[in-house]
Amino acid sequence: MSGSTPNAADAARPSEQLPPAGGPLTGEQVPAPPRANVFLRDLMRGSAVTTLLAIVLAMIVGGVLIAVTNEDVQAAAGYFFSRPGDTLVAIWTAVYNGYEALFRGAVFNPRGASFEAQIRPITNSLGFAAPLIAAGLGVALAFRVGLFNIGARGQMLIGALFAGLFAFNLDLPMWIHLPLTLIAGIVGGALWGGLVGLLKAKTGAHEVILTIMLNYVAFYLLLWMLRSPGLLQMTGTNQPQTRPTPASAQFPDLLGPLFPALDWGFVVVLVATVVVWWLIERSSLGLRMRAVGENPHAARAAGINVERLYVYAMLFAGGLAGLAAMNQIQGTVVTGFGATIDAGIGFDAITVALLGRSRAWGTFAAGILFGALKAGSFSMQAQGIPVDIVLVVQSLIVLFIAAPPLLRAVFFLPKTDVEKAAKARAKAAKKAVAA
Repeated sequence: MSGSTPNAADAARPSEQLPPAGGPLTGEQVPAPPRANVFLRDLMRGSAVTTLLAIVLAMIVGGVLIAVTNEDVQAAAGYFFSRPGDTLVAIWTAVYNGYEALFRGAVFNPRGASFEAQIRPITNSLGFAAPLIAAGLGVALAFRVGLFNIGARGQMLIGALFAGLFAFNLDLPMWIHLPLTLIAGIVGGALWGGLVGLLKAKTGAHEVILTIMLNYVAFYLLLWMLRSPGLLQMTGTNQPQTRPTPASAQFPDLLGPLFPALDWGFVVVLVATVVVWWLIERSSLGLRMRAVGENPHAARAAGINVERLYVYAMLFAGGLAGLAAMNQIQGTVVTGFGATIDAGIGFDAITVALLGRSRAWGTFAAGILFGALKAGSFSMQAQGIPVDIVLVVQSLIVLFIAAPPLLRAVFFLPKTDVEKAAKARAKAAKKAVAA
């Protein structure tokens, strides 16, 4: 039985060391990962880090565009291989000057002759942000109810129409005229938005088609009224423009005449942000709205009147767009408005709402960011940098936020559990096909 007796060589061979068995099948508990690791993993996967990195990456791409379009960089690139240092210095100078001008025009101007002149850029940014925040809140609120509201432009135009038609011709003291004009604009926008909700609730028509078409209806209706004497057209002219906003209907300056871009309209928008946050996150109506946005069929099965909530959501969204229009005609454009009073804010609001992830305070922060970019773009333009680069940066921010896997791949961030599961399924499917 020599096969059953180990020989001397086998006895001298060291025994194979295997790792100790563990896991639920052995009855032993696998130790949890350290809390610091879990915190860092969740932090790097969070929406805040994703948003910040999207802004950083968009700024990097914007810097590349600034360098490529700069004349000094183009001239130095012609002899790059003989003196590469000149090209690198030119690139650094172009990008630094561009973003320094952006900061100087949006946040703080150290070249200002006085303290008021130095901090005026941040007040300009807040002034530009106010209508963006208001319209963005309207779009974000509709998003939370599962509605894609791209009709903020039309709602703004109708809000301005109501204010000009029903409030401009009144001679009232400021404490009556100002809030009356504000309410008229909000009501006009709310009715135009509520019409979309009503049509969707009663006919099932898609809100995207409705809002697109009603944008055109609002634009041409306002244009017709601006060209019709006796309606909105200013007396004594044939230009499609209203009379100036009455002084008693204008928002007073918030910090005085040295900061004309920032008025009490920003405070109204801040209050609107608090109201929208409370409505969506804390009220019972907001709970039902969020339930409809998550799954309208389940909400209907739970006894929620989905159609009614569609109408409510679009009423609120239109009213917020009307508030954005009032920030325009009661604060920014007080010399009389035309059919382009929306100034693209209605469509920019979609970007702001997406960047803010359809949350009230996220939309507030996104509006301030876009207001700062708009304020800083004028200083960049003075440096010879095309203002379109700022628009490209804005678009790239939303693009990168809409593609989190791209950001994680660029910055080597940990994948989410959903992405890991999808990758595992893809590998299993590939192995099955190969077998």
